[in-house]
Amino acid sequence: MPVDNARIKNNLRNFELKNLFIDQLGWDFHQGQLEIKVEDREIILRAIAEKRGMVVYQFEADSIGFFPDYGIRRKIERKVAKSVHEHIIIYIDVNKTRQVWQWVKRVPGKPLACREHTYYPTQPGDSLVQKLHNLIFELQDEEDLTIVDVTSRVRAGFDVERVTRKFYDRFKTEHAAFLKFIKGIPDEEMQRWYASVMLNRLMFIYFIQKKGFLNNDSNYLRTSLTHFQLTENDHYYRDFLCPLFFEGFAKKQSERSSEISELLGDIPYLDGGIFQKHQIEQLYGQNIEIADSAFEKLFDFFEQYQWNLDERPLRRDNEINPDVLGYIFEKYINQKQMGAYYTKEDITGYISQNTIIPFLFDKAKKECRVSFEGEQFIWKLLQEDPDRYIYDAVKRGVIDRDGNVIPESELPDFVQKGMHDPKERMFDKRYNLREANWQDREGNPQTLPTETWREYVERRTRCLEVRGKLLNGEITEINDFITYNLNIRQFAQDVIVNCESPELLRTFYKSITKISVLDPTVGSGAFLFAALNVLEPLYEACLDRMQVFLDELPEDASIQKYSDFRQILKQADEHANRKYFIYKSIIINNLFGVDIMEEATEICKLRLFLKLVAQIEDVNKIEPLPDIDFNIRAGNTLVGFATYQEAESAVKSKLDFTDAMTKIDKKAWDIDQ
Repeated sequence: MPVDNARIKNNLRNFELKNLFIDQLGWDFHQGQLEIKVEDREIILRAIAEKRGMVVYQFEADSIGFFPDYGIRRKIERKVAKSVHEHIIIYIDVNKTRQVWQWVKRVPGKPLACREHTYYPTQPGDSLVQKLHNLIFELQDEEDLTIVDVTSRVRAGFDVERVTRKFYDRFKTEHAAFLKFIKGIPDEEMQRWYASVMLNRLMFIYFIQKKGFLNNDSNYLRTSLTHFQLTENDHYYRDFLCPLFFEGFAKKQSERSSEISELLGDIPYLDGGIFQKHQIEQLYGQNIEIADSAFEKLFDFFEQYQWNLDERPLRRDNEINPDVLGYIFEKYINQKQMGAYYTKEDITGYISQNTIIPFLFDKAKKECRVSFEGEQFIWKLLQEDPDRYIYDAVKRGVIDRDGNVIPESELPDFVQKGMHDPKERMFDKRYNLREANWQDREGNPQTLPTETWREYVERRTRCLEVRGKLLNGEITEINDFITYNLNIRQFAQDVIVNCESPELLRTFYKSITKISVLDPTVGSGAFLFAALNVLEPLYEACLDRMQVFLDELPEDASIQKYSDFRQILKQADEHANRKYFIYKSIIINNLFGVDIMEEATEICKLRLFLKLVAQIEDVNKIEPLPDIDFNIRAGNTLVGFATYQEAESAVKSKLDFTDAMTKIDKKAWDIDQ
């Protein structure tokens, strides 16, 4: 079926979405509706198309003009998922001036990620049309098409990773173009490195300027470039950017001269090392020149994207977040030459949670055995709600036409044994299930992707076996969570939240704050960010539980009661917000990394700094970025130092621009104390 963009756009403009899917995209006719209740409001979703169990629903605002906001749309999606696992929902306002296309990315073991695209009929619609190209199905596709194939097509159209790859492809081109403008650095490798240093700094500034943190101007860099181009050419790098880096961000406002303050405007003091003079600038700073046209071209590229620091799902196809920095680095380096390979989030998350959490429990049990063993609730949590700790993908079973899970005992023998049988069609008809990929009446797949029935039966048998062990109290060791593939992160958080012993809480908090996570080949920080995501909810649970202990004290209680809890919470309140305190504590106390590539450590530190800045909404509450040069260092972990003298000799054998030995001495002193 030839792609007719004109007709697709016409269908979109006229809100003829059923015709769009069936006539233009090759989807199948589907009718029916879902009636769900969200926040005391009846929501009706009308099915307009279907393809192998993926159903497209349409919501039209009622006569009073109710149009669900993002939060309510997420609640609607969760309700729909209970009936139809894979789906697309298109929301239409009452005056037909807006469409919001919603799809949710589901990856086992990871949080759901909502992808939304807003379309206005006054727009050309090229971006949405491009996404819809991935949803076109031709006649030759039909024979072997499965729900897995359809989901993959939708993911290719709506998943944010396409935007990241698109940005990276352009970034390579812009990096090469920017490199040609750099003069004054004789070494080609250092010249390439300095291009990365400059682009990293400028991307960092793009993220924070969009929050209005730089002179209350969301286009701070472009504004300053335009101003300089009106006065004199090719002085922007030396007369504005260098002062911005080294006299602005690197110095407190009280330390800046009046001329610098007038030049830069109201900008925060950041420090953190990222805006100290780089070793390349130490060597060639007086000779480096970069033409204004280099920045003009680069800013034209950057301004095609919306730079978001927050963690909400990206909703448009021109949005990027700090994760793009890690993606760029991992793709840009020569992987074969450096032996560097990117480890995906599911792997880093699995390894991190299954090493960090057992360590914390073992530490708590060792240091507070009486309290730990006295807290009977710890393992009773598993008996009270076993399903809470079994992953949803493991629990999924066969569902009948009424939405009820069919007990294994009622399944025919051929199903339990994973065999074909003449009665199979009768069973299909009874429960309205399909042979190839059994689904309920609404097209909700009950087998996992690529799962055979024999594998399904084995998985369900295993699920019931593990559930029985939980109910019978047979799981009483944290390592059993790894053995039986249980939700160890949820359990750790629940243990802290339900903790009744202040002594046990103290032990957990002490263990959490003292644990050191070291990645000896840190790269851009994939494993450190996975560790941060494991530790953050545990920190937060501890602080919340401390607050509850204090809130439950009688009015006549001594001020000394839980004085340590008071002190910890007071420290947290001294920062911009509790989230900032938690992330800063983790970055300083828990995370360490080494990499043979200095460029890698720079990216890692940059991403950690952006994680901190993202927690701040008020420019007046920005704190100086912490010094993590000791935490994240360049070095060869295969050739280490056995003694202090060896470390001293190695550091002093080259120019010590970062004053590394002083920091090593201080760290060694702190450890001794």
